[in-house]
Amino acid sequence: MKKLKNLLKRLSRWEYSWLCLLVVIVTAMHFSIIMLPDKPVFDEAHYINDARAILEGKEDIRPEHPTLSKDFIVAGMRLFGDNPLGWRFFPVILGIISIILMYLICRQLSMSRRTSFLATFLLAFENLTFTFSGMAMLDVPCMTFTLLAFWLYLRGNYPLSGVAVGLSALAKLNGALAIVAILLHWLIVRRDRVWEFVGLVIFAPISFVFLMPLSDFFTFGRFTNPLERIFYMLKQSSILTFTSITNAPYAQKPIEWIFRFDATPYTFNPNYLGVISYSVLVLIVPSVVYMLIRAIKHSDAGLFGILWFTATYLTWIPGVLITDRITYPYYIYPTIGSICIGLGMGLSQLWRIWETRRSGKRRWVAISGIGIFLLLHIAAFVILSPLSYWFRTSVF
Repeated sequence: MKKLKNLLKRLSRWEYSWLCLLVVIVTAMHFSIIMLPDKPVFDEAHYINDARAILEGKEDIRPEHPTLSKDFIVAGMRLFGDNPLGWRFFPVILGIISIILMYLICRQLSMSRRTSFLATFLLAFENLTFTFSGMAMLDVPCMTFTLLAFWLYLRGNYPLSGVAVGLSALAKLNGALAIVAILLHWLIVRRDRVWEFVGLVIFAPISFVFLMPLSDFFTFGRFTNPLERIFYMLKQSSILTFTSITNAPYAQKPIEWIFRFDATPYTFNPNYLGVISYSVLVLIVPSVVYMLIRAIKHSDAGLFGILWFTATYLTWIPGVLITDRITYPYYIYPTIGSICIGLGMGLSQLWRIWETRRSGKRRWVAISGIGIFLLLHIAAFVILSPLSYWFRTSVF
């Protein structure tokens, strides 16, 4: 008994205890519904059909996308077969890794353990993040490698960060936006180890170009010309415009994403709803303003959060205005982590008010605000996420 008490005491002091518990809970939630539904959801149909064609030794049906994300789907199907577990196994694993990376990024930004955990908790229990982390699409691997690039950069591993940016773009082309946040942060804050940072900037496109044939070999069974592939992908992307595609009911321009409260129904029973948790959605603008204020006051976390938001969201606005490229609301998925950083910082500020004030209304307003927000966040998750269907059918 004494040894058990000592073990529990050591675990309570270990920084990653709560993170490990969070990871276990999220992993259990994902695998409890991984077989639901037993048919492809939303754009899963495209990439699962691609994977089936690859496994049959045929050409990739949709070569306008890089193949790395599809390689993960193919690998899962080789391990577990052509079934929901095979389709979604690696997206779930990568989604869980993203949660861990989120916490590590926050710590590298000098955020306290409490603030880092709050931001990570909000991301883990955010509907769009959770939903996409259980779907066989391109977005989850792209997000994971983007977060890996951020973490490696913040740790000072510049060349490896460049490789991670290249892998993010190999998962999905918009993963290249990660380098925008990194470049801006380095120019504003660091400006150190110039030649190593130049290595990061060079390694990003080089790794994208030179690793593409390896990824394609896994897919096609043969090496491809990366330059031809890049030109083809860019050409195909350029013709997907709002003008040319008039029958896309869920298409929206970027300026609308953060004000969109209607949920795109990917499927029902269970409900896969393409919407950011309303507890986060309504606070996107206040969160960004708060991070901007903190950044002006020399908060590295506030600044990096703003730059992350700029790179993965704001750059879409002029990009679409110039190119008319068709876009969809779920493209904001890589941005949600930056918003959770701002929300985590805000909640931590309220927590400090409660801790430092001995009495008074502000003290109790602060702790009440934290409790109410977290309850609303969990309630939004329970209502919106596909987990609610599992709970109803399993418990009742």
